[in-house]
Amino acid sequence: MDNKFFKSVENKTGVNMNDVFKLAGSLQNANFKDENTVRGVIKKVAQLANKRVPKEMEDKIVQSITSGKEKLDFNTIAKMMNNKK
Repeated sequence: MDNKFFKSVENKTGVNMNDVFKLAGSLQNANFKDENTVRGVIKKVAQLANKRVPKEMEDKIVQSITSGKEKLDFNTIAKMMNNKK
């Protein structure tokens, strides 16, 4: 993928791709069974996306990921953050 593609994504989302790559790199050896690790990732993703995650929603996401019901990736977190339930 070329730089033009990443610039297009940045323009559409407002998220700096270098920050996304840094976060992705930091997740490679992370322990997703650890609640504190998962909470940190959720907070970082919310910060990158400029979204607020209510405590109740954060708790649901953490429970789902640490229990192994969901894998931790940007799509999973974004879907849970946008869920109105």
